[in-house]
This record gives sequence, structure tokens and C-alpha cells, in this order.
Amino acid sequence: MPDLEQLGEAIKAGKRDEAIQLTQEAIDAQVAPQEVLDAMVAAMDVVGGRFQRNEIFVPEMLIAARAMKEAMGALEPLLVEAGIQPVAKVVIGTVAGDLHDIGKNLVAMMWKGANFDVIDLGTNVTAEKFVAAVKEHQPRLVGLSALLTTTMPAIKTTVDALKAAELDVAKIIIGGAPVTQEYADQVGADGYAPDAASAVEVARELLAQAA
Repeated sequence: MPDLEQLGEAIKAGKRDEAIQLTQEAIDAQVAPQEVLDAMVAAMDVVGGRFQRNEIFVPEMLIAARAMKEAMGALEPLLVEAGIQPVAKVVIGTVAGDLHDIGKNLVAMMWKGANFDVIDLGTNVTAEKFVAAVKEHQPRLVGLSALLTTTMPAIKTTVDALKAAELDVAKIIIGGAPVTQEYADQVGADGYAPDAASAVEVARELLAQAA
């Protein structure tokens, strides 16, 4: 029986090759895909908790998320075959005028690590593109990122556009260095995440409220 605990430890340590090998061993041993996925998600939850307690920092969280992503590559076809669906579909992007993507990429990776189906629109995404993506993909969550104070108004523009479109499906989470809970309240966002680990918690809370 492959050691799923060892797989979790490999992901936490960011050991990509080991994580891939252990995932393949679990697949070869016909371990239920859901069990393997649960072990991976639990490992990333631990990584997120360590980050929030300042026990690790962005580089360590990033390599753990990459190890998870690589290992998931082998598992995804089996999840599809078994009919195991992601927790939710989410759209994410950096708002118009802002080309920064490190924070946004980290949130996207953490969401993938929590078994969300992530549609990443990239950077400098206009309000119109966000609205079009939500209409097309019908996500349950939308993540808006801004790193510059000068691009924060684009968050409000995008929130207003999404609400005006009356799409009736997506909760909006915002974040980025200059963004605060107070600002999230001002612009009418449904959630605020100060960091990538918090983004997972906030997403889960909003999904639970909407259930």
C-alpha cells in the first residue's frame, strides 16, 4: 500500500519528483483517486496554515504548490474518469492597468491545491473581460487582484460591472498589497483575502454560505 502520508510530506516540502513518483505509485496500486486527492489537499492546507503563522514564506509556499500541481497532473485523468468534480469553478485575474501577477499566480495555485477548477485570465484584465469570462464559464467565485494603489479603482469598476451584469452566480473576492477589508466593504466585494492562504479559507467560507 503506497504511503499517502509520505506523499503529503513530499508536497509540504516541495519535493516535486518525489511527489510525482508517490502519486504514480498510488495510481499503480489502484488507490482510490479521491483518497490521493484528499491527501494532497490536506497537505496544502497545512502549508497554508504554516504560511499564515509565518513559519514559512512565499518561496516555500510556491514550491509546495508547484509540487502539488505536478503531482495532480498524473491524477487528474483518473479524477475525471471517476467523475470526481472540483469543489467549484473560479475565475481569477489582475485588474486593468496592472501587470503584476506573482500574488495572483500564488492564489491561483493555492486554489488549485484546494481542488478548485481555476480559470486564470492573466493580468491587465478589463471589467468587460471579467464579465465575459463569468458569462462563459459560470464560476461560483471571481478573484480580483491589484498590487498598485493606482489600479485599485479598477477593482471597483470591475465589481460594479459584474454586479450590473446581474450574473447571479459568482461571489467576488479581492486582494493585493494595497487592498484592505475596509476597501472591500466600500466597493461591495463579498470577500477579502490578505494573502494566498487566506484566499482558500475565504473561498471556502463564501461557498459554504452560498450552499
